[in-house]
Amino acid sequence: MRLQCEVEVVSRLLPTCGLRGRGRGTRALLSLGRPPGRERGGGGVYLMVCTARDRVGARYKVQENIERFFTRFVEEGKATVRLREPAVDVCLSKANASNLKNFLSAVRLAHQGTDIGALPLSALVPAKTSEVEKPKTKMIITSRRDYPLTKNFPYSLEHLQASYCKLARIDMRVLCLKKLRKLDLSHNHIKQLPATIGDLICLQELNLHDNHLESFSGALCNSTLQKSLQFLDLSQNKIKALPIQFCQLRELVNLKLDDNELIRLPFKIGQLDHLRFLSAARNKLPFLPSDFRKLCLENLDLFGNPFEQPNPLVPNIQLKIPLTLLECAARATLNYRIPYGCHLLPSHLCEDLEVAKTCQCGSACLSSFIQITVTMNLHHVAHTVVLVDNMGGTEAPIICYFCSLDCYSQFLDRYLQSNG
Repeated sequence: MRLQCEVEVVSRLLPTCGLRGRGRGTRALLSLGRPPGRERGGGGVYLMVCTARDRVGARYKVQENIERFFTRFVEEGKATVRLREPAVDVCLSKANASNLKNFLSAVRLAHQGTDIGALPLSALVPAKTSEVEKPKTKMIITSRRDYPLTKNFPYSLEHLQASYCKLARIDMRVLCLKKLRKLDLSHNHIKQLPATIGDLICLQELNLHDNHLESFSGALCNSTLQKSLQFLDLSQNKIKALPIQFCQLRELVNLKLDDNELIRLPFKIGQLDHLRFLSAARNKLPFLPSDFRKLCLENLDLFGNPFEQPNPLVPNIQLKIPLTLLECAARATLNYRIPYGCHLLPSHLCEDLEVAKTCQCGSACLSSFIQITVTMNLHHVAHTVVLVDNMGGTEAPIICYFCSLDCYSQFLDRYLQSNG
């Protein structure tokens, strides 16, 4: 039986000499077995510890030679085996918890003198270099010729960059890297993202700059990325719109959307509570969504968008009088915060409620409303604002909704008085 982990062998005689151990482990391979040539003959069971410096390994007799097992933190992949002779503690850490339990169970049986035939023993042979070297956590590939075609990526990778590799799609081998925290696939030819990216439960940063993406899947927004993704770079693609579900990625801190073909930002963008850096320069945005005013940013860049000139005196009236039964029921559901879900309502009604508008008075409206655009100083939502045009402006048009003629009239009175 073998176990890969970090090991520190600490002599219990060190304190008597006024010395102490290093306090940190070394990558090692532990083996439980009998020396070569003794598999059929006599000889006891040994614990062998192989490291990169000593691949031949140090052997310790196991039978009736273990003073105590320390397993309080075994669920965290940590344990200590205290030997009688020599007087050392074999400290194990960063092990797979399940494998560690199995290994300790076998060591305990060997210590108790269990019949050798019933033990899962391994040959005590020198470890291979790959078995004791530190797991690779970072790999950077910046050309197609360096991209691995026949070998798998190390499963221990936490940071993978594969840029300028002319990739047309995401390699399925990448989607098996469950420890991946940072994935950089910039400067490729990727057109579509597989939904299985959402299975990378540790992914915090995703860089897809300069690809051929035309959309961002709603399935990704409903995946485990909701809880992990903090940085997303979709700049320099061909994306025209982001899905309604995009704002489920509530852990986002930094979002880059520059140089796309966006005609609108996510309707509920204000739900991105943790968002601090937003750039959507050089798109095709005519105005900002009403929810935009809820953001609290450190840096905002909307330069080079064809923002329309707002005119509150020319409203887009979608008001239906009298209100339909559906409109009345939807407003009541939202205004009185009545719980709803797909188990109570058809899914299309739930989707409609999710994108309901909010009037200046705070009331909700579904499909019956008055819409105008007004000017907003972007410093109201961001500490640092990149100028939106070459004229030095920091203002942009934002949509406003009104649930009734009365609300619109009150706004119009205030607007005319302030501009009179």
